Amino acid sequence: QVQLVESGGGLVQPGGSLTLSCAASGSDSGILSMGWFRQAPGKPRELVALITASDRTNYADWVKGRFTISRDNAKNTVYLQMNSLKPDDTAVYYCRAHQLFSVYWGQGTQVTVSS
Repeated sequence: QVQLVESGGGLVQPGGSLTLSCAASGSDSGILSMGWFRQAPGKPRELVALITASDRTNYADWVKGRFTISRDNAKNTVYLQMNSLKPDDTAVYYCRAHQLFSVYWGQGTQVTVSS
C-alpha cells in the first residue's frame, strides 16, 4: 500500500505561482512513474504532468512551459511548480503513483486562480 499526501494548494491571483508537493510513504518500492492530474467541476480528470523512474517527463499540451514536474528521491516527494497561473487552471490537483499492478491516488489539493 502506498499513501500519497499532497500539499501546496491554495488561492493565487492570475499570473501568480504555486508549488504542489506529493510525499509518498508505505510500500513505495517499484514505483514506475508519478504524476499530477487535475479535475475541474463538470470536466473529466486530465493529465497535467508525469515523471517516470528514468526521469523522463511528459506534459499536457496546454502547459506550454508554465509547469515543471520534478522529484526528490531522498524525500520520496514529487513536485509541480506552476507559474503564470490562469483562471482556467482552477481545479483539484491529484497526485498519482503507478506501480506494476497498482495505481494510488492522493486526496487532492484545491488550486484556485482568481483575483
